[in-house]
Amino acid sequence: MPTEPFSLAAQSGTGVTMSIIAVAIPGIFAFVTAWWLTHCLCSPKSFLSILAQPNERTLHSMPTPQTGGLAIISSVVVALVAAASVLAIAQPSKPVLPKGLASGSVWIVVSMLLIFIVSFIDDCIGLPAVLRLGVQAVSACIIIGGVGLTLSSIPIPGGPTILLGIAAIPVSVLVLLWMANLYNFMDGMDGFAGGMTFFGFGFLAYFGWQAHFPVMLIIATFVAMGALGFLIHNFPPARIFMGDAGSITVGFSAGTLMILGVRDKIFDLWVPLIIFSPFIVDATVTLVKRALHRKKIWEAHREHYYQRLVLAGWSHRRAVLAEYGIMILCGGLAILYHHLDGNWRILILGTWVALFLVLGGLVNRLERRRKHSRPVRKPHVASGKDPVQVIPDKDASRVTVNT
Repeated sequence: MPTEPFSLAAQSGTGVTMSIIAVAIPGIFAFVTAWWLTHCLCSPKSFLSILAQPNERTLHSMPTPQTGGLAIISSVVVALVAAASVLAIAQPSKPVLPKGLASGSVWIVVSMLLIFIVSFIDDCIGLPAVLRLGVQAVSACIIIGGVGLTLSSIPIPGGPTILLGIAAIPVSVLVLLWMANLYNFMDGMDGFAGGMTFFGFGFLAYFGWQAHFPVMLIIATFVAMGALGFLIHNFPPARIFMGDAGSITVGFSAGTLMILGVRDKIFDLWVPLIIFSPFIVDATVTLVKRALHRKKIWEAHREHYYQRLVLAGWSHRRAVLAEYGIMILCGGLAILYHHLDGNWRILILGTWVALFLVLGGLVNRLERRRKHSRPVRKPHVASGKDPVQVIPDKDASRVTVNT
């Protein structure tokens, strides 16, 4: 079932011009709206002063506002309304929503907003995990039932395609839930989730543009531009965080567009997996390792590779810039994979796997070097206490402590 929210598929010169206007101008609105709202929410005088307290999972040491997700999602809604208004004025004879409220895009937006509202309430007062997961599952069912989005097969480059059959629905639900929650797990370093959102959705927008697929192009562009406006205030040292309302909603949206693109043959499954692999690989490998070591996988921790990188001595700014480079590289590999075929795809996947094996080895090496380079404690100190050397980090709100 095709999902087209707006009439952007016209091939005439006028149609192409209107398509650009309907995406570019609202995209700028999304950026400006997110930048302005995030700026307002950063202020201590904000009427929504919800602070993220330092805990066992986070790397920050000072209470910081966590309402940035409100700015991102609001900017996307504003941009969608602006795009619909532009098209309604420029093309009054064509319906903005060809299928009315039954359009797939409406179901996608409704499911996103449902997750956002519940997650925002959780940021404010806290909600039981079972309730939050239940709402996410309901939203996934809305996507599957209302839009007909399911992951029906898994292609194996150079091999057969695995047909999921009746397992398609539960697998699709698990993909959506995992994308939502892994995004939340990975939102623990300044500028990290905001950067992944900008680059990841930016690459999805490219594929939507190339395939003349309006839903992908519009939603991905607006989310990417909203994330960029937020990122200006979230880049190290961060003045505000995305919060669960932002990370879970954005992660769920990424999963939705992934399945949508696969179902409508914009790309195969490996393309979005490679694009978002800086998050997917870190979160999944860390979860599996904790499970193998019989640790409680639901407990807060600092064992993700990006966290270990910071704990090994890198500043947030240096670590996140390195991650941006990895995101861009993975996006480039995804584009190459999409445009090539046969043995080239196998080579690209091999390069991709080798990249993360090397990166994991480098993090392990940095940790060992950090451990061996720690200063030896003096056997006697006049005060009777062990000396602790505190080295200010380049990020104003954080310190690196050498014991």
